[in-house]
Amino acid sequence: MSFTAEVKEELSRVMPQRQCCPKAELAALIRVEGSLHIAGAERMRLEMATETAPVARKAIKLMHQLYGLKTELTVRRSVLHKTNNYLITVPTQPSLPAALTDLGILDETAGIAYGVPARLVRKDCCAISYLRGAFLGGGFVADPHGDFHFELTAETEQVARDLVVLMSRFGIEAKVTRRRGLFAVYLKGAEPIVTFLALVGAHRALLRTEDVRIIKSMRNDVNRLVNAETANLQKSAEAAISQVEDIRYLTDFRSIEGLPPALQELAQLRLDHPDVSIRELGELASPPLSKSAVYHRIRRLEQMAAELRARAAFDSGVLDEQSGDREG
Repeated sequence: MSFTAEVKEELSRVMPQRQCCPKAELAALIRVEGSLHIAGAERMRLEMATETAPVARKAIKLMHQLYGLKTELTVRRSVLHKTNNYLITVPTQPSLPAALTDLGILDETAGIAYGVPARLVRKDCCAISYLRGAFLGGGFVADPHGDFHFELTAETEQVARDLVVLMSRFGIEAKVTRRRGLFAVYLKGAEPIVTFLALVGAHRALLRTEDVRIIKSMRNDVNRLVNAETANLQKSAEAAISQVEDIRYLTDFRSIEGLPPALQELAQLRLDHPDVSIRELGELASPPLSKSAVYHRIRRLEQMAAELRARAAFDSGVLDEQSGDREG
């Protein structure tokens, strides 16, 4: 079962605490997932399709309880996806037009209404129920082990914009995009997704998402620390190699005993311990040296090596010029 199906199964079991809320939830389900077929005056048929059995059961239950509508259920098996598809059909019946008008699917003239009816979501509890119904009908949320992604599908831009407004009422910032002829209200990042799940009552999914988010955060922190430590070790190793090369260059021209007294011990320690850090190098000295003292003496050795290389390069250039003059 996908994570989206798990969330829908959990939400389908949420029971609204107030009598005004189920109507908003059913209205959203029909608005997002329903198809209305009109054959003439008073002759219309409503169809809803879902791949989640608990959602189908809830839609049928709400239709029966709120309006006494007769429904037919057809279960179809998808050979390609190896899943069941549940088709709910509400056939032509006298009470259907009035029910659809009350749910905001039809207007007072029996024409198609657009957008989310303000009267159904005036109260915050009803607005939350409408968002829950919209997710049950056309919601998607990615498994938190992957990228955090959330969508609500809508057939019209007006419905999508109204859903964005409903979410903003509760501090959730959503955006709208168009994809394959439909509009999608989407959330990016864990924080708004977690807020939505908590708002509509998907507490089990919320806890699972939070657990994964904490683990991801800890793993990222550990990776950053490891990468930083690796970079520091790499820099230290390269610096130590350069220091050893400078000391050996110096000792090619003079013995360690020929170095200033303050540098003799440190130079020998670095040659004997090329892998240790600056702090450890200072601890090996007698008496021990602070890191700043070690840095100071290393800089003096590096400066002496640089001066010696520069002098050698200059002398080499002079010899080349003299050789050229003789040949001429």
